[in-house]
Amino acid sequence: MSAPRAATAVPPVARIGDIDVLRGAALLGILLINAQLMAGPDVALGGGVGAGLADRGTARATTALVTGKFYLLFSFLFGYGFTVQRRSAERAGVAFAPRHLRRTAALFLLGLVHAVLLFPGDILMTYAALGLILFALRDVRPRWLLRISAVLLASLAALLLAYGLLTLVLERTHGLGVVTADTGAAYRGGPGSVVRTNIELLPRFLGANVLYSADLLAAFLAGLAAGGRRILAGPGPRPVLLRRVVALGLPLGLAGGAFVAVCTHGPLDGGWYFVGQAVGILTAPALTAAYACGVLLLVRTPAGRGIGATLAPAGRMSLTNYLAQSLVLALVFTGYGLGLYGRVGATTVLGGCLFLYAAQLALSALLSRHRRSGPAEFLLRAATRGGFPRRTG
Repeated sequence: MSAPRAATAVPPVARIGDIDVLRGAALLGILLINAQLMAGPDVALGGGVGAGLADRGTARATTALVTGKFYLLFSFLFGYGFTVQRRSAERAGVAFAPRHLRRTAALFLLGLVHAVLLFPGDILMTYAALGLILFALRDVRPRWLLRISAVLLASLAALLLAYGLLTLVLERTHGLGVVTADTGAAYRGGPGSVVRTNIELLPRFLGANVLYSADLLAAFLAGLAAGGRRILAGPGPRPVLLRRVVALGLPLGLAGGAFVAVCTHGPLDGGWYFVGQAVGILTAPALTAAYACGVLLLVRTPAGRGIGATLAPAGRMSLTNYLAQSLVLALVFTGYGLGLYGRVGATTVLGGCLFLYAAQLALSALLSRHRRSGPAEFLLRAATRGGFPRRTG
């Protein structure tokens, strides 16, 4: 039997700069939410141990402005990227289905390792599973994709609202806590204890991902529809359209986010939690769209071009940066390193996130001078294409 043939290098499809910029911006939102979860549930729900006014305010602001917004943006870009990968396969003259299946399998395995070793709240496994549905719907017309997306959001919101109202009638709290004091001690233990705890919590996090998978899939399909129409290609959307989305989406999204914060942190009691979640499902896409369009408007101005140039390298290495964030957070909050789980407040977590994000922007810019992408992207691309590209020259 002959040796496996290495993948032949083909000219890549030209990168779409807006996608890289938006991914780079979304990394900060993802970091803020994951850091709260990895720091301990009290940070997200109440500001952390001994929370003062600043910590409680930070937790509320994060819920209102960040929670549930940026994973939607990443999901939208995942769906859009699917269309780019499909065109790349067609341009290379290879079958797209095997490429997509290899990519999906690699993404799932990478997510599993990430969940077990670093963060059980991993999203990559869910992305891989939903990527199969994305493939099945790849030839559906954009108009119908958007209709399916709207039905998914409405259905999930109705389910959460019904459960929330039932909770209020029965006068029960939402019971968000998924960790205990014993879990905190386990996370502050040695590496073996951290891995065991991640494995124990993984089914609960996966269950939450399954519950909100309709939300993710809706964003996937919206991205697939946008990719089919190539709205981010070339010069991108017209500024007048971007401004209109910001003007309409910002007030609706902010109002919805404020209501979610009130239901999560009070003064409404815990029974309102799922009612707030239902409102968030319906209004978060508006704020996500406003954020994305606002970023695109900003980087089109003379003053904002430098910001775009700073965000784009991080966006090209978004998978590497996502995994690096979890590694650093695990070193800070678990027994892998400092073991600060449950011992810091939301304001301290926020400050640390801003520092880490700034470092990632700088390191991504430095690395981009020598490489097109990060190591995680390189491995995922090799898995997608079935081998490492040959050296030329």
